[in-house]
Amino acid sequence: MSRRAVVVGAGLAGMLAAAVLADAGVTEVVVLDRDELPDGPRQRRGLPQGRHAHLLMTGGLTAMEEIVPGVGKRLLAAGAHEISLSSDVLARSPEGWLRRWRREGPVMLTCTRALVDWTVRAAVLEHPRVEVRRAAAVGLTGSAGRVRGVRVSGPDGEADLDADLVVDASGRGTRIVTWLEGLGLSGVRTRTVDSGLVNASRVYRVPAGAERFPLTIVQADPYVSRPGRSAMVMPVEGDRWLVSCGGTRGGEPPADAEGFLRYTLDLPDPIVGRLISGAEPLTDVHLSRSTSNVRHYLDKAPHWPEGLVVLGDALGTFNPAYGQGMSVAAFGARVLGRELERAGGPDAPGLARRVLRGAARPVDAAWAMAVGQDVLYPATRGGRPGIADRAVTAYTRRMTRAAAGSFAAASAIWDVTSMRTPPTRMFHPAAVLAALTGSPLPALSGPPLTPAEREVLDGLDRTGA
Repeated sequence: MSRRAVVVGAGLAGMLAAAVLADAGVTEVVVLDRDELPDGPRQRRGLPQGRHAHLLMTGGLTAMEEIVPGVGKRLLAAGAHEISLSSDVLARSPEGWLRRWRREGPVMLTCTRALVDWTVRAAVLEHPRVEVRRAAAVGLTGSAGRVRGVRVSGPDGEADLDADLVVDASGRGTRIVTWLEGLGLSGVRTRTVDSGLVNASRVYRVPAGAERFPLTIVQADPYVSRPGRSAMVMPVEGDRWLVSCGGTRGGEPPADAEGFLRYTLDLPDPIVGRLISGAEPLTDVHLSRSTSNVRHYLDKAPHWPEGLVVLGDALGTFNPAYGQGMSVAAFGARVLGRELERAGGPDAPGLARRVLRGAARPVDAAWAMAVGQDVLYPATRGGRPGIADRAVTAYTRRMTRAAAGSFAAASAIWDVTSMRTPPTRMFHPAAVLAALTGSPLPALSGPPLTPAEREVLDGLDRTGA
């Protein structure tokens, strides 16, 4: 029996969804995207955050490997870097510099977002059942009880594309609420929490001798009643550093080269500015403002049509500063794959509702982490910290202070930030004990550099900081 699935959006969530649909035996998987997709790892119009830093966390990479086996090796072969959170990161938290440990910890991959998307798309399109068509989806067909396909706009006007299952993976720009209203389904609650974050990024050539310099980050401080300001130097493919700055409303980074450097030097530690002051810039500074947290509570809708699934940013988007989006997209696609396997086909009764509720769980966990910090910034719109937020904040600060010199506390934080465990990991007995006991070691007065790394930093510094 011939079955067709239509996926709206050829980004990461859409291509991962296409992979699980093809593996589940769907005869034809059509992926629609309004963009002309590049034939290599290059920026495309429909990804506003594409030029900024993206982190592929352990949890997300594990999920992606289940869907597209070998994708990690493909990324590494294309120049991605494997970074250990325990030893390969210089991180200044709001509580001070964190130690590096000569012990195993979770890893993440760093590369450009364009390389991730291209690598996944190329792997998925090797499947003969998957094709990408350049077209704009403008609505759904069917009824409030069952979606039957997608209305597509093309050069010759509009046409209907029938499908047994439709997956909306159209990202931040989703029109799913409007589309549902067109079917007679209204009342979907949407919440937006906007810290006003502006990202500014620039690419540099890695200086000779600095090829193994750790990923370096000065984190924003949400506890001081001032705008959050941060910066990161991240190694990416092609012997390059991707340098991203982020500032919430009132502390936004500038778009000019001189101001960009000054911004990094004015942070609580000037290490990022010192590094890039002696590096060769390869691009201009690129700004982006599409950073708000937006949650469409589709999973709470009293009625949901058969034949419609929503995944990725179309279900919930997060401030990109926390590096959750790609992992959450992979988790949602994995839920789709598991439910398809259990149900036996894309048109099984109740499938769409089960996928939606399953995909919402990692969205809610990421939302709680992102919004729980964003509401602390003074100019955030859409939410203020409540009693529960303040209690969690106090505990998180205590855990972070302990992590400066406690491997047990650091491990708990790594496990949660790498998304290989849920946030409840922070409340396991060993983690709670570590938080209560505190750091057995004194606070660091500066970044934990090796002698060789300090020599590299001093050799690059043109600021005299």
